[in-house]
Amino acid sequence: MPVTIRDVAEAAGVSIATVSRVLNNKDHPVGAATRRRILHTAESLGYRPNVAARSLRTERSSTVGIIADDIIGPFATKIIRGIQDRLKPRGYLCVIISADWDPEAEREAIHDLVSRSIDGIIFCETWHKAAVEMLDVASKPYVFVHRQFAVPGQFSAIPDEQFGAQLATAHLIRAGHRRIGYINGPEHFYASEVRLQGYQFELAKAGIPYDPDLVARGDWQVDGGYAAARQLLHAVPRLTALFAGNDLMAAGAIYALRDAGLHVPQDVAVVGYDDREISRIFRPALTTVTLPCYEMGEASAHMLLERMAGGSDAGEEVKVRGQLIVRQSCGAA
Repeated sequence: MPVTIRDVAEAAGVSIATVSRVLNNKDHPVGAATRRRILHTAESLGYRPNVAARSLRTERSSTVGIIADDIIGPFATKIIRGIQDRLKPRGYLCVIISADWDPEAEREAIHDLVSRSIDGIIFCETWHKAAVEMLDVASKPYVFVHRQFAVPGQFSAIPDEQFGAQLATAHLIRAGHRRIGYINGPEHFYASEVRLQGYQFELAKAGIPYDPDLVARGDWQVDGGYAAARQLLHAVPRLTALFAGNDLMAAGAIYALRDAGLHVPQDVAVVGYDDREISRIFRPALTTVTLPCYEMGEASAHMLLERMAGGSDAGEEVKVRGQLIVRQSCGAA
């Protein structure tokens, strides 16, 4: 049998109303000693509040929905963990739904969550525009995480992509490199555009002229990194360092360097981006910039808490910074 508020009242020797005031943080005055006794009694008895009953009184369910395009993707799991770790201490339960890159599945997920009186929704790496319109109709607070909008004005927590690229490029410059190749991502990706800007910014800061021949485009995959590195080696045989726009392309680049008879990091230093699992198990282990997934999850949860508490309706975009992880592939301690 679950412990009830009546059980707590009897064990503490007070009225049910007094226990209710303490457990629900009511403003009604209760003596400090009585409050401590009630809280201690509730904890020792293993009392858990009836969330369903509380939601009827407060019109709040203490439940947050998380909709992701792919909950087992390389970044979503860490983001969701950050969200949960931020919301759980505040008494929120997370309901997680995978939309599988399907706009109809996302609409159905929104309807399902709203029909269950959730308090807010976090969209994790989703890309469908219809979600915003539907949520405006539903009048539910919502935020996005790891999603860049072409038009500002949405509540969103995203990585500071330019800062991350600056970290990688500056590290190679400090190691004495001047001919630094860059393997960019595909066109029309926000990350591709902004990481290139970070690379160019640090070159200019160090007085190194930008050379377009030192930039090749990949496709975020190992094979794309391999082809891009081959292109760079043909155009600039004497390059001494490579910065790849993600870890998979960095791995492909290292394969290309090996096939060309070059050693990493002795002949060419390599830095990746994202800090995926491959960066730790690859040999040589990849120096990389972290994609701050967990921290973005925390930031989005904090943003949603503020919105659910009646915070500003004006959209804001929070940029979360990653950090440089130095391993073997750059040749620096």
